[in-house]
Amino acid sequence: MSKIQILDDTLASQVAAGEVVERPASVVKELVENSLDAGARHVTVEIQRGGTALVKVTDDGCGMSREDAMLSLERHATSKLKTSEQLSSIMTLGFRGEAVPSIASVARFRLATCEQGAVTGTEICVDGGTLRDVREAGVPSGTCIEAKQLFFNVPARRKFLRAETTESAHVEHQVRLHALAAPEVRFTLIKDGRVAFDLPGTKDWRVRISGLAGTEAAGKLIEVARQSRPGMSVRGYVLPSDYARKGRRQQFVFLNGRPIEDAAITRALRDGFRGAIQEGTHPAAWMWIEMDPSLVDVNVHPAKREVRFHRPHDIRNLIAESVESALRPSDSVHLSPRDRQVDATAVGGLGKSEPRREASQDVSRTRGGLEQADLSAKLEPGDSSVQVEAGVHPDKEVGRSQSVPPAMTPPAASAFDQARERQSELGDPGGRQLVQQPEFELIGPLHDRYVVLQGDEGVVLLDPVAARERVVYEDLLKGAEGGGVSSQGLLVPELLELDVLDADLVLRHQSHFADAGMTVESFGGSTVKISSMPSFLELSDIHAFLHELVHELHETAGTRKGKALAFEAFAAGVARRVGRHEPCRIDHAQVLLDAMFACDLPYCTPDGRPTLVHISLNELDRKFGK
Repeated sequence: MSKIQILDDTLASQVAAGEVVERPASVVKELVENSLDAGARHVTVEIQRGGTALVKVTDDGCGMSREDAMLSLERHATSKLKTSEQLSSIMTLGFRGEAVPSIASVARFRLATCEQGAVTGTEICVDGGTLRDVREAGVPSGTCIEAKQLFFNVPARRKFLRAETTESAHVEHQVRLHALAAPEVRFTLIKDGRVAFDLPGTKDWRVRISGLAGTEAAGKLIEVARQSRPGMSVRGYVLPSDYARKGRRQQFVFLNGRPIEDAAITRALRDGFRGAIQEGTHPAAWMWIEMDPSLVDVNVHPAKREVRFHRPHDIRNLIAESVESALRPSDSVHLSPRDRQVDATAVGGLGKSEPRREASQDVSRTRGGLEQADLSAKLEPGDSSVQVEAGVHPDKEVGRSQSVPPAMTPPAASAFDQARERQSELGDPGGRQLVQQPEFELIGPLHDRYVVLQGDEGVVLLDPVAARERVVYEDLLKGAEGGGVSSQGLLVPELLELDVLDADLVLRHQSHFADAGMTVESFGGSTVKISSMPSFLELSDIHAFLHELVHELHETAGTRKGKALAFEAFAAGVARRVGRHEPCRIDHAQVLLDAMFACDLPYCTPDGRPTLVHISLNELDRKFGK
């Protein structure tokens, strides 16, 4: 008997389903694409239990005859591709002819369709790839496809599905993508018998963006006027730079009506915002690209999420120039490129200065502290010039009053080593470890990033950001063990309009937010209400902080640690975000040192970065050849 066997049709379809059908959202994607290709003007998506129990997509498109409906269940059967030459000019969303048979092979499948103007339609039932029934039926014009009990015959695949709320969020995200790609089409989403949204068709993309992203964001949209190059054109909308976030989940790019992901386009959007957003953040954007199909290959990814451009530099430059032109103030049209880059800072409120410095200035103003420049202005002219040039806090007496006389017998480096070695041995009656605090003399800030301290045997550099991370992290852990961190109610609750996936993530970990002193709850749709924050947390922009925290959760969601998302991991994420806002100021240094050495592990952050770095005199002598 030959070792090589030809797979039967059912098994071949189930294998193909491994590429096409990953989760209920994949089923929705394939069926909605077929509806749009059929010319539908109204698409209704209905799901139950996150799509695992039912996915139903109904449209008013052209429909199919009995013969075409039967052929649609065959593998590699399509009406959208006839010759190999057409591969270079694909304009439809689907064209492989594998979606319908693949879905039918892993679900209890029902297809009801009727051509426009026909008297009767056709109904076909398939169970796990096996044809059960074909009959005439009185159905409205268009097509309705149901997929029940997804993966009922492939339990190995079903166990990889997430919670129903997560799967439901992915389905809603997919429908939102198609609603943005085709704003002229009406989209209705029904989840467990309730209408999640019903978006009427419109020719104004801003109306569709407003219906999905919220009125607050829509009110600040900046239009990117249509610009063209041979074979391609682009237009869209962006938000000001203060809406830039760490992740790219707020970027929506559509190529010839197809939602895509492409690194070159992401870089182009950042290039357009150059000088106006912080390093590592990404702007919010909705971009629609029209391109000659011969200049792009859409057949390089099984799910068609990624494409390959034949002229990637052209499309990248076109998008960057279009965004830059939209952000450019009207009075800076004739500025030089260098001046234009500087002037771009006025567009979104963020300049090219270092992110940590900006954060420290914002927080210091919030906490009521005076900036160094403000204090310098209050000093006598003769004093301020010397002190500012020396890089020390303008008020010498403040620095002296907070410095501790160097009365340590062992050298600072030895104190560090001894503390680390003895840390596991020493403890208070409550079981808490104790670390002896070395004595330092405060010298001053270094480039607004570090605090320089003098010990008996050298120089010590304190990283205020890392120190604050350690303090906040342990405060959160101790608060959770003691029944929760003390929180302070907000006078006016903050409403945070999130992406549907982000909202699902926040609500799934609602208890962790509560342990950290943050009260979050659903406010309808994908809007989250924040009614309290930790009492120790003083932020000028709660929205930005929470967006960063959501990104932190997404970063760990796919890891082993993130599956359980222990409170320690959550606390570490909160500490990282709070630490970024810690000011580098000499008048805060001593208080921060005291709080840091009250911690169990003062010498490192939760992820292992050092809070203090010691440079001994011996090392300095070697550097100078002494």
